[in-house]
Amino acid sequence: MLAANANAVRTCHYPNDERFLDLCDERGMLVWEENHARGLVLKDMQNPNFERQCEDCIREMIENHYNHPSIIIWGILNECAAETPEGRVMYKKQFEQIRNSDSSRPVTSATCRHFTDITLDLEDVVSFNMYSGWYKDCPIDERNDEEIEWIRRSGGGNKPIIVSEVGAAAIYGYRDRSRCKWSEERQADIIRDNLEVYMNDDRITGVFIWQFADCRVTEEGDWFATRARCHNNKGVVDEYRRPKEAYDTAAELFEKYGR
Repeated sequence: MLAANANAVRTCHYPNDERFLDLCDERGMLVWEENHARGLVLKDMQNPNFERQCEDCIREMIENHYNHPSIIIWGILNECAAETPEGRVMYKKQFEQIRNSDSSRPVTSATCRHFTDITLDLEDVVSFNMYSGWYKDCPIDERNDEEIEWIRRSGGGNKPIIVSEVGAAAIYGYRDRSRCKWSEERQADIIRDNLEVYMNDDRITGVFIWQFADCRVTEEGDWFATRARCHNNKGVVDEYRRPKEAYDTAAELFEKYGR
């Protein structure tokens, strides 16, 4: 990541190993660390064990990692039920738990509940996941403007904004002159187009590419048809850490705009 000129990492979607955080401290890599919940609908969050697990995870995360200078922000509940009143109560409770344990760092949550999230007023930094060009074929600059306008009038005010996920998938070694979907060329194009918009927008504080490396995923659920090889292939390197074309694209743009 450092060789690609990145200066921050989001440790999704769970607290990371102490050794990794030690390395971030030593190398000067900024860290967003978050608890373990991701992609949950309200029914999942209403499981009797859910709140206790979240409380335990947050408590252990902060107790164990508080003294890591690399950690600059705490996150919770990636892409969960932030559009529901019941979900809002849980977001509020978890943010309060973090602030009571550590008032020195801001809190955030990465949302995909575009135009429906009702928790933006609760967090210090507003973070949204965007996949323009991959899941949705739409003009990136227009979509970005719509999102920020909605954030400003829906509780986000003048809070800092982070694009917490952006990216596209590619199969390592698959090249195509027509730059079709799943090719390294298409992934690199999408990442370039997105970073050019976000990193040139003064309203955006930071951006995280999803993701660094390909990883294995479950066959269960509706995602199976969009996860070739039973992997999330959005890594800029594959599971063996072999760089795709998008890795060089990210390195070029991070050096150009981010340093």
